[in-house]
Amino acid sequence: MAAETQLHVAMKKTLFCLCSLLLCAAALSAGTLKMDSLLERLDDVIRERARYIDQKEDRLHKLKQGFYAGMPGEERFERLDALLEEYRSYNADSSLAVTQERLRLAEHLGNRDYLNNARMNLAELMGIAGMYKEALEQMEAVAYDSLPEHLRGYYFHNLRTLYSWMADYVVLPELRDRYRALRETYNDSLLHYRLADGDTLSYALNRSQQCNANNRPDEAIGLMTRYLTRGNTHYRAIAAYTLAESYHLKGDTEHEKYFLAVAAIADLQAPVLEYAALPALAVLLFHEGDVERAYVYLKRCMEDAVACNARLRILEILKIFPVVNDVYQLQIKKRQRQMAWALALISLLSLFLVVSVVYVRRQMKRVVQARREVMEANARLKELNDELHHSNEQLKEANRSIAENSYLKEEYIGRYMDQCSAYIEKLDAYRRELGKLAAAGKVQELYKNLKSSRLVEQELEDFYAHFDDTFLQLFPTFVEDFNSLLLPDEHILPKPGERLNTELRIYALVRLGITDSVKIARFLRYSVTTIYNYRVRVRNKAAGNREELEGLVARIGRLNM
Repeated sequence: MAAETQLHVAMKKTLFCLCSLLLCAAALSAGTLKMDSLLERLDDVIRERARYIDQKEDRLHKLKQGFYAGMPGEERFERLDALLEEYRSYNADSSLAVTQERLRLAEHLGNRDYLNNARMNLAELMGIAGMYKEALEQMEAVAYDSLPEHLRGYYFHNLRTLYSWMADYVVLPELRDRYRALRETYNDSLLHYRLADGDTLSYALNRSQQCNANNRPDEAIGLMTRYLTRGNTHYRAIAAYTLAESYHLKGDTEHEKYFLAVAAIADLQAPVLEYAALPALAVLLFHEGDVERAYVYLKRCMEDAVACNARLRILEILKIFPVVNDVYQLQIKKRQRQMAWALALISLLSLFLVVSVVYVRRQMKRVVQARREVMEANARLKELNDELHHSNEQLKEANRSIAENSYLKEEYIGRYMDQCSAYIEKLDAYRRELGKLAAAGKVQELYKNLKSSRLVEQELEDFYAHFDDTFLQLFPTFVEDFNSLLLPDEHILPKPGERLNTELRIYALVRLGITDSVKIARFLRYSVTTIYNYRVRVRNKAAGNREELEGLVARIGRLNM
């Protein structure tokens, strides 16, 4: 029982571990997809850079149009402040020019608050340009005790920022510690004045930066997360960059990269030309192996820093850009070599393809020619088959005619022999009768019998009757079939008591293959002219083509042999 319990517990632990691994993998996959989508959005913003710059220039143009001749000094000073706000982190030279004009105007107006504000603006711009000594000189010229409350926070912000930069770039450790201590001192003072303003984004930013400086990233993240969507685009970029610094301290590279991308998108949409998020993101991507994207980002950073004339940013980018550029150029050369090999391979394949196409075309031509020859042979074979079929039909027809003629001849020969035998018997009887008359001396009666044609007429009548019987026995429907070939009103019918009449006998002979009018005339004991007239008269009664009538008659009652 104990063993079963341990096994059950082990299975539960294994299942729990598998589920945890699956959840982690799913979360990692979702995070990767989200980061890829964010980087694609950043790429789109970079491609749309010109549109954001045009919007910025349009705002600057409208601000410049707001100035007019005779404008009161105080109003001009405030408008110059708004113009400076637009130029800040966008164009260092223009910002400096506007600040210097504000300083001259403040001196002209003799307004101490204006003068202190303009000097602090100038110190801020000098610090961005890396002119730390000159910036401190400007700040020393500002009388802190004479500053109104709303400018004291700006005073501490400038000093805190200056000493922070000086601590980052100084070489001597003792000076670095001194500058860091001064930075913390002024940061505490700044937080005191920001806290007096209430729960604001500026206070949260300063407080979070102090937490990051003192290695308390979780506290900074808790402060900044709720302010990420507040303020204008530039302040959101600062908030996202501060969060990225916090996650960098925690060692959370994915979140660091994510908030650097958010900050970079906000910077480019603002737009500002002096920023820190995009270079830092490019360095991270470079170390992850995304050299091409890192190169594009750093190139964008360098172009913007040069356009802004932000010397400090240019120096920062120059530290990493040559390395990225060298690696990128190596990749380009490698791709070019790969492309050259690919082009060579494609050329070989193209050549092979051309040869194959030529070969296939030739084969196709041969196939087409062979097919044409086969088709011609088939056509010729079909013609030969048709001719053979026609010849076979003619042969069959000839065989059928021969068989039919043979049958008719056999039939008629039999009847002819019977009739000849009967005629011989009749002649013998007639001879004996004449012999009796001669023996009896009955010369007159003998002469009368010899002169009479009665016997011949009787025999002809019997011969035709016998012919009619024999023919209709062979072709019983001849009369109906023959009349079907004539016009309805022109049918030829025998008289009552007759089997066939003269016209029918003529065409009965035609059916038997006797088409010569001379032979027909001899058979029927008529003149050739009479037979010819009969045939013409009957042809004129034909229902169809008169020239085809006798051919159709020849096929009446065709016997199947």
